[in-house]
Amino acid sequence: MSSTPPRLRIISANLNGIRSAASKGFLDWLPAQDADFVCLQELKAQAGDMSAAMLNPPGLYGYFHYAEKKGYSGVGVYARRQPDQVIQGLGIPEIDAEGRYLELVYEGLSVISLYLPSGSSGEHRQAAKFAFMEHFYRHLGQLAACGREVVLCGDWNIAHKEIDLKNWRGNVKNSGFLPEERAWLTRVLDELGWIDVYRVLYPDATGEAYTWWSNRGQARAKNVGWRIDYHIATRGIAQTAQAASIYKEQWFSDHAPLTLDYRWELAPATDQ
Repeated sequence: MSSTPPRLRIISANLNGIRSAASKGFLDWLPAQDADFVCLQELKAQAGDMSAAMLNPPGLYGYFHYAEKKGYSGVGVYARRQPDQVIQGLGIPEIDAEGRYLELVYEGLSVISLYLPSGSSGEHRQAAKFAFMEHFYRHLGQLAACGREVVLCGDWNIAHKEIDLKNWRGNVKNSGFLPEERAWLTRVLDELGWIDVYRVLYPDATGEAYTWWSNRGQARAKNVGWRIDYHIATRGIAQTAQAASIYKEQWFSDHAPLTLDYRWELAPATDQ
């Protein structure tokens, strides 16, 4: 009998356009990662834009929630094994039209790709972000009580604490680091019991923890970044997390892929 411990590898990657990321080598990079799940955000594509390789990379099944607006938002999950159920959206039409939530359900586990709105383009989008956060907080409470372990991956568009971005003093009045946003994420963790898995593993990580850099100026070269991509998980599976890595050797978008390994094994499929 094999004594190899189980391992579940989950990657979160905001692609800033799946077609753009593919042209920069994302799909070529993917097979060597040996991932069980790859949660994608910001597809900026509809079904008709997707190539066969984008829809189903070798060894993986692709599931997607596209935005209605062309070239905008959208999330997806690549999975090594087909789920028992696929849930698209939160059941709120104005939110679901933007393609921001996709959940794959297995026995004992849900894996979710999330793209929380940005409020940086104006007051109307900040208002939409706050509305999303209000709805989503209730949903997170329901998920926490669903009886399954949950790993919720994605671009949350919030840097939680001062340690999570380079220039925090200059951003206290900017979307992504507003006191209200940060307090909301604190409530998600402290009141609902969710775990920021990377931060538990690496509580003191600073610049090496950043996952997003502005395209303006020399932000990437100077590592003036933000940590806004997360694995937020229920306690049971979070406690099995072994290691995390942020891939920066190649650049597929303005975000870097975040990989977590969990000592976890999916329950055997019952219909095989």
